[in-house]
Amino acid sequence: MIYVHLAEGFEEIEALTVVDILRRASIEVRTVSMTGKQVVKGTHGVPVTADILYEDAVYEDCDMIVLPGGMPGASNLQAHEGLLKHIKCFAENGKKLAAICAAPMIFGHCGLLADRRATVYPGMEDTLNGGSPTGEAVTVDGDIITGRGPALAMEFALTLVENVKGKEAAGRVAEDLLYKRQR
Repeated sequence: MIYVHLAEGFEEIEALTVVDILRRASIEVRTVSMTGKQVVKGTHGVPVTADILYEDAVYEDCDMIVLPGGMPGASNLQAHEGLLKHIKCFAENGKKLAAICAAPMIFGHCGLLADRRATVYPGMEDTLNGGSPTGEAVTVDGDIITGRGPALAMEFALTLVENVKGKEAAGRVAEDLLYKRQR
């Protein structure tokens, strides 16, 4: 099970592309509202009905936490103390973490990127707090996957598929979508 977290002001293309691609790969994924309400508005005003509320999420059943970027979405995620505790617990237990665009700053804030490679939205490299910015579309360093920004949401999502089900599964989804992988 993968949880994609939605806070007010999330980047719609990053969240919804990930959900769409994971479901095409038959990977169980749930959107999680961090607002206490089922409907969460993205940074461009698109309302999205989350599958579950944060209060109902069972992190013991979750294999990967995914954080879309967007502002103020990423800042709102970073301000959620409960989510930060789960992120740190996942890191301590070697469970997968993924963030795109501005959201890798949350991993930096949690101290998870020291001596690791990561990518983040251009101009936000200082938020990686000891991480080595790669400038790549997607960077995988151990159990942490980071993506650079909205135009790279498809590559980021396919990398998540590859990380969970293998390169062949990601290749099949990409081929069905007529998408040529960057990696």
